[in-house]
Amino acid sequence: MICQLDSLLYRRGNFNGTWDDLICDALLSERDADIAMSPGVRWGPSLNPGDDITREDIWNVTSMSYGAAYRSEMTGEFIKVILEDVADNIFNPDPYYQQGGDMVRIGGMGYRIDITKPQGARISEMTLLKTGEKIDASKSYVVSGWASVNEGTEGPMIWDVVEDHIRKQGTVSVTPNTSVNVVGAWPRL
Repeated sequence: MICQLDSLLYRRGNFNGTWDDLICDALLSERDADIAMSPGVRWGPSLNPGDDITREDIWNVTSMSYGAAYRSEMTGEFIKVILEDVADNIFNPDPYYQQGGDMVRIGGMGYRIDITKPQGARISEMTLLKTGEKIDASKSYVVSGWASVNEGTEGPMIWDVVEDHIRKQGTVSVTPNTSVNVVGAWPRL
């Protein structure tokens, strides 16, 4: 056992679940970042309040062969491009261009997504949560993330980052992320 849980941990939707929020919190804290990005996946155990978090639980939600937790600077414009690209892989109106099922998970930043808009116009109202300031397209922000497929990505392994973060807390309590505002109904095909 690494620590005890005081809230529900899950991953089940197209956007952040509480496991994703915990991983992003770890990236923000342990990698001293403004914004965290975590891949949109749904695997791993759901844990109930009162459960212990074990190393195996952490491995189950971070199990990828490219687990280096990078830390780099990105402009607000580039962050928006990333989010727009991922959103288009999910919400492109042409099903032949839909390549993914989950949005990149975000920590430290809020935004609005209108899934009915065309590519490049879906993401708006990007806000840095720690200050409440709008994300500036020309400003650089420290971003930490993991599961980069870029060659030569360096950093500690994500499972170690998450374990270090939760060990310091003793008891983990995660409130659901409400900083992503999803707008629009997706037509069923």
